[in-house]
This record gives sequence, C-alpha cells and structure tokens, in this order.
Amino acid sequence: MRAIVHMLLIAGMILVTGPAMADGIRVVPAGNRYQEQPNVPGASLRRTKAGKTSFDAKYEKVRNLLASDGKLMGKIKSTARAYGIDPIHIVGAIVGEHTYNVDAYDRLQSYYVKAAAYAGDSFRFAYEGETVADFVARPEFSRCAGKKGSYALWSCRENVWDAVFRGHTVAGNSYPDNRFSAVFFQPFYAGQTFGLGQLNPLTALMLTDTVSRVSGYEALDEKDAAGVYKAIMDPDQSIAYVAAAIRHSIDAYKSIAGMDISNNPGITATLYNVGNPDQRAAALAAKNNGGGTIWPEENYYGWLVNDKLAELKALL
Repeated sequence: MRAIVHMLLIAGMILVTGPAMADGIRVVPAGNRYQEQPNVPGASLRRTKAGKTSFDAKYEKVRNLLASDGKLMGKIKSTARAYGIDPIHIVGAIVGEHTYNVDAYDRLQSYYVKAAAYAGDSFRFAYEGETVADFVARPEFSRCAGKKGSYALWSCRENVWDAVFRGHTVAGNSYPDNRFSAVFFQPFYAGQTFGLGQLNPLTALMLTDTVSRVSGYEALDEKDAAGVYKAIMDPDQSIAYVAAAIRHSIDAYKSIAGMDISNNPGITATLYNVGNPDQRAAALAAKNNGGGTIWPEENYYGWLVNDKLAELKALL
C-alpha cells in the first residue's frame, strides 16, 4: 500500500513540475520568460520622444482611462465573454498599444467623435491608382479564390503579395518592398493604425467574418474604405475586433503549435502586436518537432503586460 501511495505522490509531482498538459496540449506557463524587458524598437522610442512624453506616462494615462471608465470596462468584459476569452487579454492589448504606439485619449467619448469624423470621408484602398479590389482580381491571386472565410482569404492574398509582388517588377510595374497592409491599406501614411484597438484595415478585413458572426456587426468590404475605418475607430466595434484577433491567436497556437496560451496575457499581447499568429505558431511547432519544449516568448510589449499583470487585473 505504501508503495502505491509513494508512486501516486511521484506522479503528482511530475504533473505539477513538468509542462502542464491538457488533451495533449502544452499549457504555456504564466509570466515572462525574460527577466528583463526586451529592447523597445527605435520607432516607438522616437514617436514617444516626439510627443514629449514617456512610456511610463503613456502607460499611466491608458491605465487611468480604463480605471475611470466603467462603461468601457463593461464593454470589454461583455465582449470577452462573447469571444470566450479572459478580459485581461483585451486590456493587455489596449494597454500595450497606447503605451508604445499612440497616446490614449482622456475620455472614451473622444474615440467616438474621432470615428464619426471619418464616416463621411471619401478615400479608397489603392496603390498607384489601382484599387486593391482590382489588384486582387489579377490571375496571380486565383489560388485564393477557393478560400473559405475572410481570414483565410486575406491571409492567402497577403502571402501572394509577399511571394510575387513585394519588391518585384510584375508586368512592367515595380512594387515596394513593404507589407501588403502598408502599400494598399493605409491611404494617409504607412504604419498608421486607428482607434482604441489600434487596428490596421487589413487585420480588420481578415477578422470581419468572425466579428460579424459573433458580434453581429455588418461585414466589412475592401471597396468601402471609409466603412472599414469607421469600424476600427468606433470603440464598440474596435473592442470586438481586438477580441477576435486574440481568439484567433489562441486557437492558432492550440491547433498548430499544440500550445494553450490563454493563461499568458503577455503572449497574446505580443501576438496582437506582431501579427501573423498562424505563421508564428507553425514556426514554433517546427522548433518543437524534435522533442523537448520551447515556449513562446514575449516581446517588449507583452513583457510589460505580464510585468503589470496584477495592476491590470485589479481594473477588472
């Protein structure tokens, strides 16, 4: 009997100390893998310096916005429930964006006003006079025609851009060595994102099927650029798109890399920041193919979220 009890105790210790598993899925441990914050990119440093502020000040500003706006926090919680995620993931993404990319507005109402200002603007997604709708109708994109769902469709189109057009000359036209989203989807200036969730239009188009199905918002159309911008700048819709992006990252890492990242907001925040969760999950799966366990790692943005996690959870 003692031998059996001893064996059970050893088995319990292995379950506690070894990589957590659920149905063959490795559960990513909480917290940061890095003891110190990874380097912040120069662009973020320059942007913050130009605004005559600091990362600490920007963090405090967005944290205070969240702490003082019960209506906003209520929207975050209800949206998180609809997408089956912990609301801390949405909070982490918003905090990261407004700490390192843009300064937060003092009031949620300011985001509504800004969104309304774009509703009547007439602009389009295009490059050198060619709309993106006409561009993706080219034969090079025919392989994407059978893709089901907006995420698969626009991911395929982005992959075709990278493989065929990016930095190349096609049919006598030369194309920039830049991201698809920067070339075709940012008519004001490259790198521009909008709203509470700081989304770019291509990401919104990828996620529109999910947001339409779960939240009931009208599906976005690349031919209606103003409608896309209004959606990602409207706080209600923006939160839905943030949640959809996080949900997709969690699902991608589980199905592709065999890892559950839902207990690590620093990892979901990192993926929200860098994008391309499917490709990153596949790369991680390849690293783990030979045995052993290599965990996903947070970047500077996700590191902050995990470092401030107790403080951010207190907001909920």
